[in-house]
Amino acid sequence: MATKKTARIDPAQVAEVALGLLNERGLEGLTLRAIAKELNVQAPALYWHFKNKQALLDEMATVMYRQMVADPVAHPTGDLTWQELILATNRGLRAALLRYRDGAKVYSGARFTGVDFAADMERQLRALAAAGFSPREAVRAGTTAYMFTLGFVTEEQGAQPTPGEAREGFDVEERAERLADYPLAAAAGAELFTDFDAGFEEGLRLIVAGIEATYAPSGTGQPRHP
Repeated sequence: MATKKTARIDPAQVAEVALGLLNERGLEGLTLRAIAKELNVQAPALYWHFKNKQALLDEMATVMYRQMVADPVAHPTGDLTWQELILATNRGLRAALLRYRDGAKVYSGARFTGVDFAADMERQLRALAAAGFSPREAVRAGTTAYMFTLGFVTEEQGAQPTPGEAREGFDVEERAERLADYPLAAAAGAELFTDFDAGFEEGLRLIVAGIEATYAPSGTGQPRHP
């Protein structure tokens, strides 16, 4: 009697299918059972590759990163200043996260399953070092901008799970009515929950300006921070 052959799968393939399901299910609704159904395999087969959901999220984040670096718009090459490099890197990261519902939640805290990221990290650290940053300052500068981007997109996707899709309760006019006794807080809604593109760009430039004001060497060759 012939036995039914199970399709061979690999971790990256599973992660790509999982990412495809994110926009319709969100992270909370993403299950190994749903992924297995898409792959036409039994759910236990996935445990050969992923011992738990975090292991799956690690692979999903790795696939997201590889998609980002494969996009020349999101991942520009060439001779950039450290400021341009931080701006370009984080713009590309935000674009990559916004491709998927809950993309920032998937990415946040993930441990990449490969070492692909090291080349980009090395490039950024070298650019900062060449500008006079100490190793510690270079790391702190890069991670501060990175964490700003992750946090920004997490909040952005909390208000708009996918671009243009406003979550219930985030209507600016309704919010202003609820906060009528707090006029400044009410007016802040327009800044917080509209035009995320402009808000991100301004916030990221504030981060870069702060890095430059705090760490970038002064004309005397000494760091500007105490």
